[in-house]
Amino acid sequence: MASPSEADVNVSHVEKKKKRPVRYWQGTEGKAKDDSKTEGQPEQQKRQQNRIKKKRKRDEQPDGGKKVISRRPVRYWQGTEGKTKDDNKTEGQPEQQKRQQNRIKKKRKRDEQPDGGKKVISGKSDPFPGPPPIPKGKLEKFKRKGKIQKPLQHHYKLKDIITRSEEASEMAQKQAARFDLLLPEDAGFLEGDEDEDTCMISQEDIADAVDITSGAKHFNLKLCQFGPYRLDYSRTGRHLLLGGRRGHVACVDWQSKQLMCELNVMESVNDVKWLHTEHMFAVAQKKWLHIYDSNGIELHCIRKFNDVLRMQFLPYHFLLATASATGFLQYLDVSIGKEVAAICTKTGRLDVMCQNPHNAVIHLGHPNGTVTLWSPNQKEALVKMLCHQGGVRSVTVDKTGTYMITSGMDKKMKVFDIRAFKPLRSYFLPTGASCLSLSQRGLLSAATGDIVQVYRDVWSTPVTKPYMAHRVRGSVWGLGFCPFEDVLGVGHGEGFTSMLVPGAGEPNFDGLDANPYRSAKQRQEWEVKALLEKIQPELITLDPSELGYVDRANFEQRHQDRVEALGFDPLGKEKFVPKHKKKGRSSAAGIERRKRQVAHEDQRDVIRKTVEDRMKLEEERNRMKEKKAALSGKRSALDRFKK
Repeated sequence: MASPSEADVNVSHVEKKKKRPVRYWQGTEGKAKDDSKTEGQPEQQKRQQNRIKKKRKRDEQPDGGKKVISRRPVRYWQGTEGKTKDDNKTEGQPEQQKRQQNRIKKKRKRDEQPDGGKKVISGKSDPFPGPPPIPKGKLEKFKRKGKIQKPLQHHYKLKDIITRSEEASEMAQKQAARFDLLLPEDAGFLEGDEDEDTCMISQEDIADAVDITSGAKHFNLKLCQFGPYRLDYSRTGRHLLLGGRRGHVACVDWQSKQLMCELNVMESVNDVKWLHTEHMFAVAQKKWLHIYDSNGIELHCIRKFNDVLRMQFLPYHFLLATASATGFLQYLDVSIGKEVAAICTKTGRLDVMCQNPHNAVIHLGHPNGTVTLWSPNQKEALVKMLCHQGGVRSVTVDKTGTYMITSGMDKKMKVFDIRAFKPLRSYFLPTGASCLSLSQRGLLSAATGDIVQVYRDVWSTPVTKPYMAHRVRGSVWGLGFCPFEDVLGVGHGEGFTSMLVPGAGEPNFDGLDANPYRSAKQRQEWEVKALLEKIQPELITLDPSELGYVDRANFEQRHQDRVEALGFDPLGKEKFVPKHKKKGRSSAAGIERRKRQVAHEDQRDVIRKTVEDRMKLEEERNRMKEKKAALSGKRSALDRFKK
């Protein structure tokens, strides 16, 4: 028998089992149908109502109420069971259209907004999307040459290179136009009161009217012992180089009035010129050409360049061009210290010289009234122009390379358009102009005796009176505008005079090219970069834009040049070499037989060609005879005079 304790445990276990919740399929045994209905019906009704509600929600929601991670569009092979085609169209089409439209709208917003529509730190998007607009006038100012004609489709590499270069050029043009808006300075001009001539305003009045810094730029140097003086400003406009006719040479930081060096070469000086930096300069002395540093130490004496009268330095080519009394035009590469070219002009003494800053072509004036244009690549002049009836006294070219201004012994000053080589204006000066100089803003200075006159807009409109005028103490021997400053330097018999000319200099400078405020470290870095980017003298031409075009010479011309250069025709027909055959077929007799056969075939082709040429000539002769016979058969009006 079981113990009472075990019975109690079993009873409690049974009681616990009875406490479990009754399922709808349980508890129907031993009961009537009505009882089961009355007990289970409320629970079943609730569950049925819940199922009906959930089903309604699923039918109302898209995709049967299923929550998916990514809403993929319904494919045409999905969801077609038990449905007709019309039902599938009506259910799937509106949803797909909505998704497609949403995608298109989002993509448009991303394209319109910068950085793909990303929001900034504040959480707001840019109210002015896209790059800032650039005025068309600014774009035209920095416009480069036109687009290059692209080659055919099979030159895909060349086409890709041209496309990339055009894109880089457009980007540089837009950046330059956009940064030009940030330049605050503007050029000004001298304006007088009513019925007042600006040429009557003296330099002392201008110096008193401007600020102290600008007024200090007007000064006089009394150097009457070694004059007259030639002068040259450095590319930055900071340093001044003076060379006296009787041997005095001086380097000055003219803005701070600090003397860098001063020496006397003990012989006559014809010209002085700065080189690529303000630490080296060239002096054309009586016999030879000498190179000095800024401390006055002689670095080189170049005896190949003798009797030099005038000099010009080409900064982007590192070339020093010299014109001598013997009629030679010589080029010296200062980066390697070698002579690049020596050209005999055959025109006598060369004492009039200037350069075209646009294409680095040298302009020479001659006593017979002509001006010649020279390049180190040719031994003959590129262009010869008859400009004056007498000898040419001075020549200058503007920085764009468009206009050339000359003065001659016939007391005339003429303006020429170099693009068409035609005269535009002609002015008569009572005593003629001995020296000419053009500023960065297009002002022209002309020296007549001891009077310096400055003209404005010489090539655009006829000029009746000068813009400014100033009298110096001696006859003028050298003129030059200072870069980036409204200053004109005048070298004369009594020394040097610095004039104030409002509106002469460019107000905004390029800090990467010629920076007046650069430090010693910046100058060293610029010098290294300029040497790496040095332009070869072979690229000096009249039209620099031709360097960007592809040479489209025909194949025959190129092939002929190649044959002349090599001395033989590389594409010519090679000598026939018989192929070696086996089984005794490459005997000496067989090889000779094949050679003769090929030679006979070649000879046959030549004979056939000559026969065809003869037939064509005979046909042409017969035609000419027929024409003559037809013309002779006709009666002319002169036949009545025949006896």
